[in-house]
Amino acid sequence: MKLFTPVKTARFSAISGDPAPAPAAEPPRVAQSRGDCHDAAVSAPIQSPSAARDLARDLVRRLLGERSAEGPWRGRLSSSALSTAVAALALRRLEGAGDADRAARAAAWLAGHANADGGWGDTAESPSNPSTTLLAWAALSVLAPDSPALPRAAAWIAARIGTTDPAGIARAVLAAYGDDRTFSVPILTFCALAGRLGPEPGAWRDVPQLPFELAAVPRRFYAAIRLPVVSYALPALIAIGLVRHRRAPSRNPALRGIRTAWTPRALDFLGRLQPANGGFLEAAPLTGFVAVSLAGCGLAAHPVALRAGDFLRSTQREDGSWAIDTDLALWVTTGAASAIAAADPTCELWPADARLGLRRWILDRQFRDVHPFTGAAPGGWGWTDRPGAVPDADDTAGALLALRALGPPDADALRAAAAGVAWLLGLQNRDGGIPTFCRGWGRLPFDRSCPDLTAHALRAFDAWTPHLPAATARRVVRARRSALRFLARTQAADGSWTPLWFGNQAAPGTANRTYGTALVLRTLNGLADGAPLLHDMRTRATDWLIRARNPDGGWGGDRGVASSVEETALAVSALPRTEFPDASAPGLAWLERAWSATPPPAATPIGLYFARLWYAERLYPAIFTLQIFS
Repeated sequence: MKLFTPVKTARFSAISGDPAPAPAAEPPRVAQSRGDCHDAAVSAPIQSPSAARDLARDLVRRLLGERSAEGPWRGRLSSSALSTAVAALALRRLEGAGDADRAARAAAWLAGHANADGGWGDTAESPSNPSTTLLAWAALSVLAPDSPALPRAAAWIAARIGTTDPAGIARAVLAAYGDDRTFSVPILTFCALAGRLGPEPGAWRDVPQLPFELAAVPRRFYAAIRLPVVSYALPALIAIGLVRHRRAPSRNPALRGIRTAWTPRALDFLGRLQPANGGFLEAAPLTGFVAVSLAGCGLAAHPVALRAGDFLRSTQREDGSWAIDTDLALWVTTGAASAIAAADPTCELWPADARLGLRRWILDRQFRDVHPFTGAAPGGWGWTDRPGAVPDADDTAGALLALRALGPPDADALRAAAAGVAWLLGLQNRDGGIPTFCRGWGRLPFDRSCPDLTAHALRAFDAWTPHLPAATARRVVRARRSALRFLARTQAADGSWTPLWFGNQAAPGTANRTYGTALVLRTLNGLADGAPLLHDMRTRATDWLIRARNPDGGWGGDRGVASSVEETALAVSALPRTEFPDASAPGLAWLERAWSATPPPAATPIGLYFARLWYAERLYPAIFTLQIFS
């Protein structure tokens, strides 16, 4: 299933006239791999069982050494130029104590981390893209108007978009994102507030008005009214819609009056969406967009803006930057715990009592009330234990698998698992697939079913079905059949699947078909069903993965894309090594060479955050590699 149109997936590719490339019929020449240890030919010796055991033990020790003082893993997300630009300008406009110094440090970080071509990417390893470059250019024009980075950024924008004229920028941004206003309107609003779209009130002429008044409509009607933003973007819908209304109100007196009358109620709703620490979704970009918009309305002293400012101040890094999110603590903890438990079955390296303590930590992070942000029922888990998390399918499935891996299920684990499975069952869409946050909420990508989440949920169902109440187990059987039909429909003609939350910057259309195909195939290999449909999906997916292997023995995000630790580990974990030793053994050897190098492998920016922002997570290489031993 293609979750994004080519224009959106390529992030402004249409502006430069460069179409997103189609997948190659035959593997092209492989790009230079990362690191000398990756360049050996496929004929390298097959990794011995003892070497595999040594690698597994080494990775277990590495991961155990990464735990936080309180027990779980926190990881570290890459710093983000986009987050830094938005958060810094927000603090500058909030004008709290010390905010000018914080903004100046952020401006210095931005200027020092521009790419050689004058633009900015989402991570330090990412190519320049118009979204991030526009936001960094706009922020620096206020924070450091004399920065030498500004003229170079303007030249990059002019070369890529064709102009730095305000109307041209607006047309390009709106065309790039199409009907989805989730990110296009925040970019334009930010540029207008920074003065990059010309003088007021004309600066707002090309900024669409988000219907913030619709946020007051009861949640059960959201799918029917087809809001132009995805579910997670409600805070931006309100704050950005409000600043547009304040700065350039509608000429229609009736509509203008309605919006003015509904403003107090919308602000009250925004306050109810905000978590206690002030950070919407724990995300600096979303929180920054809300804060800078409220300041632009003259509401810098509003309680929502004050709490947002506190969050941004508390999450700025020592070097002046921000990450896209505070952390992915629950996601990396459940992934690490499941992988270690499988690789250390005798509890030699990780004692049983420590595992049970971590299981308690996971149990305590399950949501037990209706969530105020999405209205989600109790029973799910979010990506972190911090207040801004929202229950979602991937993290709920990950938590369920970790609970099953960390010891025999006791009464608390059984209750939590039954609630978690029921939560996933309630999320399943009519097409049989699993979306991220909300069932049937909308037509935009993050609210649709997707193969990677569906496959992950199937693994969680399979792990807990023998322990579920009879009525829930019967629901799982029906849901499983529907989910498998969804996966069959969404498998591409070449046998691959495309995921939602992961990509590859060098792959055609930036899609990471290795991740999607490996994740689904690993799930299918674990199912006992011998139906012809299942066999066909497995065969075609296995064939695609084998053909996608690079000459160096590793895998990238697609055929011919440079090999990475994360993608190679995913592919090896999905290929049954007893059935396909000639396919998986070179990948094992590639990983052994990568982990024996000094320094150890760095994380690859394959993660896709909200609005398709790239990130790298420091723990992914070790977690993904250790999963091949489970």
